[in-house]
Amino acid sequence: MTKRIYNFSAGPATLPLAVLEKAQKELLNFQDQGMSIMEMSHRSSTFEAVLANAKNGIKDVLAVPDTHEILFLQGGASLQFSMIPLNIAQKDKNVSLINTGIWSKKALKEIKKQAECNVVASSEDKNFSYIPSISDQAIDQQSSFIYLCSNNTIYGTQFKQFPNTNNVPLVADMSSDILSRKIDVSKFGIIFAGAQKNIGPAGVTIVIIRKDLLARSDNNLPAMLNYNSFVDSNSLYNTIPTFGIYIISCVIDWIKDQGGLAAIETNNIEKANMLYEAIDASDYYYCPVEKHDRSLMNVVFRLNDTEEKEKEFFQEAENKGLSGLKGHRSVGGLRASIYNAHPREGIEALIDFMKTFQATNQSKSQVMA
Repeated sequence: MTKRIYNFSAGPATLPLAVLEKAQKELLNFQDQGMSIMEMSHRSSTFEAVLANAKNGIKDVLAVPDTHEILFLQGGASLQFSMIPLNIAQKDKNVSLINTGIWSKKALKEIKKQAECNVVASSEDKNFSYIPSISDQAIDQQSSFIYLCSNNTIYGTQFKQFPNTNNVPLVADMSSDILSRKIDVSKFGIIFAGAQKNIGPAGVTIVIIRKDLLARSDNNLPAMLNYNSFVDSNSLYNTIPTFGIYIISCVIDWIKDQGGLAAIETNNIEKANMLYEAIDASDYYYCPVEKHDRSLMNVVFRLNDTEEKEKEFFQEAENKGLSGLKGHRSVGGLRASIYNAHPREGIEALIDFMKTFQATNQSKSQVMA
């Protein structure tokens, strides 16, 4: 096999090697059907069994209660910025939003096209380097819903606890940390996530919606924008991304094999702690995020050096098989995305490289001085 690199990209991200090997083995002839899973009808009994395994698997590992539906949609997570207010915003009621970065700001822009939207808490004053606190009293109990992004890939922050919204449905974009830890799904009105971080390949969006909210959808909505179209058809209103669903089914089985979300969460904490400790122990690197709000999925860091040195770090790392460490173009710096399937060996290799890069460049600086 061609040597695989360590992929630190924010997404599409690393998939479990065991899943890729399984897909490779089954690609040409799935379950002795004489064709690939990509070639067979999405309404065949064979594929519907794969869909059921993916759906039931998510229900099992996330402990999704019977009060919620699980949907597989297209259009990326960004379509949900519009689809959510179209379906559940109520007439003459506002929407509340917690602003923690670019993705919540993009959602804000789309929500405002459908309803008045008030920012009830924000961390923009410190360049989104922390998660803002929000009291129960700050949430307008007359809001249609309150919106947040649970993990911020660009700024490296993550909600460790979620606000108590009482009777207001809590809507969360969990694209970059779904299936990375245990959560209480019953606390949410809607959870949505693009698949390409922790679930599967790009092209599938998971929506977990509380059933009572489905009554808010206007029957005059275009069918492809109405959640009920997909609830009534078991997500088969149109041709579903069959290969993506198959990979999701395999990833869910892999999570179960690892010991479920409890084991996944423990592993994610250990991996992130390794990297943060290496950063904090150095006088050459630093993390701009407040410690208690640091993401387990996206570790952002900078050099106590020039931006040119950061570019040099990124380029040298690429050459050594440590790919995708360049920070988002809007903030610069460096970023290591270490989702569920990223192996511990990748973290160790990155730390070794960081130490070597620091030693080399600090000794050069001393010689020049």
